[in-house]
Amino acid sequence: MSIPEEEPAPPSKTQRKKAMAELQALGEELVDLAADRVKKIDLPDDLRAAVREAQRMARHDEARRRQMQYIGRLMRDVDAEPIRRALAVVRGDSVEETAKLHRVERLRAELLADEKVLYRIANAFPSIDLQHLSSLRRSALLEQEKGKPPRSYRALFQTLKELQTTDAAADREQDDEH
Repeated sequence: MSIPEEEPAPPSKTQRKKAMAELQALGEELVDLAADRVKKIDLPDDLRAAVREAQRMARHDEARRRQMQYIGRLMRDVDAEPIRRALAVVRGDSVEETAKLHRVERLRAELLADEKVLYRIANAFPSIDLQHLSSLRRSALLEQEKGKPPRSYRALFQTLKELQTTDAAADREQDDEH
């Protein structure tokens, strides 16, 4: 004789309302993002279109409120966890993203302090345009010396950050192949 398994009780109305409110808040966060950042997040087409439409509406408009409810309803049909993670990365809340940015900052500081770091970077990232990186380094040092705005300093950071991103993507592709 087997014991009948109890089915879990369905969520209460309060729990369902709370979950829907959380999804709607997540949708509002998507709407508050800049359009270029929303493009970077993997969303279903209908949800992306609804977010774009809400971004075009006036902030305190009844139509926008209804649109936000519609976005909340669309969010029920998708897995919200990848969207939460993507928003955390965009906001900079991600521990991994913060650590990655700190590594890039350290690498930039090392590069500015010692030219030999260029060769270490060239070995780690064979696809790098070494001449461009060297030029950015020289320009950044000149800017610091002359007290000019840190345009090349920032460009150097962006270049190193892109290197890290493309290298991580290449590593993931290699892992997928094996």
